[in-house]
Amino acid sequence: MAIQKYPIGLQDFGGIRKNGYVYVDKTPYIHKLITSYKYYFLSRPRRFGKSLLISTFECVFKGEKELFDGLYIYDKWAFEAYPIIRISFSNIGYRDTGLQEALKITLDGIASENDIILESIGISQKFKELIQSLYAKYNKEVVILIDEYDKPIIDYLDKENIHKAHENRGIMKTFYSILKDADPYLKLVFITGVSKFSQVSIFSDLNNLHDITIKRDFNELCGISQRELEQYFEKELKEYNHEKIKLWYNGYKWHQDGKTMYNPFSLLSFFTDGDYKNYWFTTGTPTFIVELSKQNRFYDLGDIKANSLLLSSFDIDNLEAIPILFQTGYITLQSYDALFDMFTLDYPNYEVKSAFLQYLAKSYMSTSIQEAQTMPQDLILALQSKKSEKLEEAINKAYSHIPYPLWQKENEHFYHAIIHLLFSLLGVYIHSEVHTKDGRADAIILHEDHVYCLEFKLNKSAEAAVLQVKDKAYLDAYRNKASHFHVIGINFDSEQRKVDGLIWEEL
Repeated sequence: MAIQKYPIGLQDFGGIRKNGYVYVDKTPYIHKLITSYKYYFLSRPRRFGKSLLISTFECVFKGEKELFDGLYIYDKWAFEAYPIIRISFSNIGYRDTGLQEALKITLDGIASENDIILESIGISQKFKELIQSLYAKYNKEVVILIDEYDKPIIDYLDKENIHKAHENRGIMKTFYSILKDADPYLKLVFITGVSKFSQVSIFSDLNNLHDITIKRDFNELCGISQRELEQYFEKELKEYNHEKIKLWYNGYKWHQDGKTMYNPFSLLSFFTDGDYKNYWFTTGTPTFIVELSKQNRFYDLGDIKANSLLLSSFDIDNLEAIPILFQTGYITLQSYDALFDMFTLDYPNYEVKSAFLQYLAKSYMSTSIQEAQTMPQDLILALQSKKSEKLEEAINKAYSHIPYPLWQKENEHFYHAIIHLLFSLLGVYIHSEVHTKDGRADAIILHEDHVYCLEFKLNKSAEAAVLQVKDKAYLDAYRNKASHFHVIGINFDSEQRKVDGLIWEEL
């Protein structure tokens, strides 16, 4: 049963405050931002509070002081009213009218609300005229708040519509090009989005844009920290298992020295109904992200290495899986090696890991989510039975869903990728392609007091697989981790589309 009123999906700061919803005070960060600099860019995954943040900025600059009673900023800001241009790209109807026309309608609408008639035709000049007209009318600098700036590009990253992404990128570059020269008329420019690819294209003329995405001081600007959880949800933590909540919904981090953050949408959804579910993941994971991971042969997103340059890139002409997965929230920072400028990334939490693996297994095997969830159970039962025929049967059952064309064009990697995904879905501790001093094992599975070393071959022999494990001594590094050790050699026959030889030896 809900203890407080939770603003799930609500993005209106005024409505939240007036109607008694719980609000985690982010105004210390807002105060620091508006008293420090003028131009900001922030990237965060979807459903992380970016739109609410924009709404809070709007209320600050409308001078609505009464809404901030009891919050940090209440007695620290003058709360003067400034003219505001607020644009949310998720709400301007660019899919119906096209982006250029949608922007014209939006700018004309803001002008009309302020009794201004714009005479310019092009979007950049119309934008410039609106800024100057608002400045002249109110004799105050203009506040520009842009939410989800990248939506008209993100929505078209699939192969069929990539031309539309290019077109919209060009339109947006033109649109933002006037901001630099409009500096004397501006009080604040704050732009949010999921991705950062436009830092080198759309905003190329706005070279004074301060990117606070991975700045330590603003790691906690969106999301809910452990401190905030304990401060605002004390009663809830008494009702539910705190460690389990943390396992499912905590773990996001945007600076190596920052605190881990809870996903606010998932956390509040959990407090509403009390069930551990994949709330965030199921609200709209783009298909292209799963397919891109598959194309890049990513099936184990743990312990990924990337430098800061890679993480900040997002080129629609050459999509890279790692920066996209990081910027969209499917992997997050774990640690940082300053000497080599190298980050280690991993899944943020159980919610994201379990759901992503299900969708990735579905993609690899061209099967349903339900089948991707149930197939691993057959495999673990086969391992526990210690019967090779049951394991072979379980593997063949999983592979029977794979369409024939995939058997013809995929290689050895494809087959043990699926095995890894299936065991990982069950929550078994599995390492794939584990490096050893003499090479790498295809998969190491640690389950209870047993270590299983699996070696996969394609159109060769199971005997060759077992011999390789023994010759390379793949199990030596695990001698102190369990009492029982198993070598399993598996050969796949691409013509028969099934296991053609499985040898299981317990050492």
